[in-house]
Amino acid sequence: MRVLIVEDELYLAEAIRDGLRLEAISADIVGDGDSALERLAVNEYDAVVLDRDIPGTHGDDVARRIVADGLPTRILMLTAAALLDDKVRGFEIGADDYLTKPFELRELVMRLRALGRRPAESAPPVREFAGLRLDAFRREVYRDGRYVAVTRKQFSVLEVLMTARGGVVSAETLLEKAWDENADPFTNAVRITISSLRKRLGDPWLIHTVAGVGYRLGGSAEAGGSAEGGDP
Repeated sequence: MRVLIVEDELYLAEAIRDGLRLEAISADIVGDGDSALERLAVNEYDAVVLDRDIPGTHGDDVARRIVADGLPTRILMLTAAALLDDKVRGFEIGADDYLTKPFELRELVMRLRALGRRPAESAPPVREFAGLRLDAFRREVYRDGRYVAVTRKQFSVLEVLMTARGGVVSAETLLEKAWDENADPFTNAVRITISSLRKRLGDPWLIHTVAGVGYRLGGSAEAGGSAEGGDP
């Protein structure tokens, strides 16, 4: 997942970001509503953790814009307002979930994971494809019943590939989904991570390079790519 954190208390925003990264969730931070709208216009986020009381454009209006623009981004409102009427109003303007301060980071992660299972095409909590089983909640990967130890970044990349279910995913998309906005677009991090992930998953390799296009999961190398190959 890739998440936008909209929170004007920087220490809290950074704590959330660091906690999400430990769960293989990439996160960017902004401190006001205007900046949030700018980021949402140029980046594709799976979810936004949105504080309602923020400088600039109010959090409620940010939520309304997300809904009005038809963005697929899920909205998790984060606020100190715990009254039922406040929650009802939040849902009425487009929130998908609501969490009041103070909160436990673990609960925030679980709620974000739940929202991640509810895109336009709903994804199951445990994904299975090409002999792989990926459990996003436990952050576990199995190949043909064998547990595979992966790093957080490898898990993020594999999650994106499994979501595509054999479709080709470009290096740019992987960089956007599995890294944050500070990632260098000219980095070879994607190629390195793919290479190490192939080795972790073992033979025969499941991730194939489609020259000039991207990477795909499952099937044979002859069915549209090579197991090794260069970075697209």
